[in-house]
Amino acid sequence: MEESEFDEEKLTFELEEGIRLDVGVTDVLGKSRSFVQGLIAQECVKVNGSPKKANYKIRQGDKIEVEIPTLRESTAEPENIPLNILYEDEDVLVVNKRQGMVVHPAPGAWTGTMVNALLYHCHNLSGINGVLRPGIVHRIDKDTSGILVVAKNDIAHQGLAAQLKAHTMVRKYLALVHGVVLEPSGTVDAPIGRDPSNRKRMAVVMHHSKPAVTHYTVLERFSEITYLEVRLETGRTHQIRVHMVYVKHPVLGDPVYGTRKNRFGLNGQMLHAAHLGFEHPRTGKWMEFDAPLPQTFANILEKLRAN
Repeated sequence: MEESEFDEEKLTFELEEGIRLDVGVTDVLGKSRSFVQGLIAQECVKVNGSPKKANYKIRQGDKIEVEIPTLRESTAEPENIPLNILYEDEDVLVVNKRQGMVVHPAPGAWTGTMVNALLYHCHNLSGINGVLRPGIVHRIDKDTSGILVVAKNDIAHQGLAAQLKAHTMVRKYLALVHGVVLEPSGTVDAPIGRDPSNRKRMAVVMHHSKPAVTHYTVLERFSEITYLEVRLETGRTHQIRVHMVYVKHPVLGDPVYGTRKNRFGLNGQMLHAAHLGFEHPRTGKWMEFDAPLPQTFANILEKLRAN
């Protein structure tokens, strides 16, 4: 499917003074509130030409503009693509995603995604996120490897999503970053939003942003590179990559936020979702999973240690 198969429905209207933006738009569109909040987060909803937060209170005379991406036909099709499945039962599926695989179909990557592979492997996936993202509770970037949990029904999806929102799901990453991180551990608490100078990037910004908190611990130091364990408290787009460049330690090999130095000839960032812990949405049992480093990452570590 080509990108041209997406249209955008554009609406302009006014709302009652004093009502929350997300509540008012939900009433007008007849969609779910979570769907509308997603539109607001993606800046598809504007007030007087500017994006606002979901809790913005409508003022008299405000003009609301909404752009709704509409899909002409279902896109995600089953594809016989191997998956590294760490665990599976009737409710959840835990997958170790390889570097280079896109999680779900999107412009520029309609096939070969993890969702395409999941649809071939599973007869049922939760439908909360629609036809393009069935079962997807959380994502990692294309060139980030590691663990994801997938929901096979809506009840499981709601339970897992609630844990993400409450920050009780444990997500730990391993990363190689430029420079020597001197302190043994630290926390980056800085809000993330769209980069005003480049809408395709994220950045630490004070306006039109969301709170973002990243914790890190030094595992090993090398001459110009540091090996970190990173724990996400929140889950913003590109959060680790943005926070690391913000503290002047960009992730090694990052093609978007990194430096031009690429001494290892990498095709993507050295960032691996190594550990995931969550409460099973049906049984309540605490479950933990670990994924070994991909070979490229392990090889670079071996070279650094040898030197």
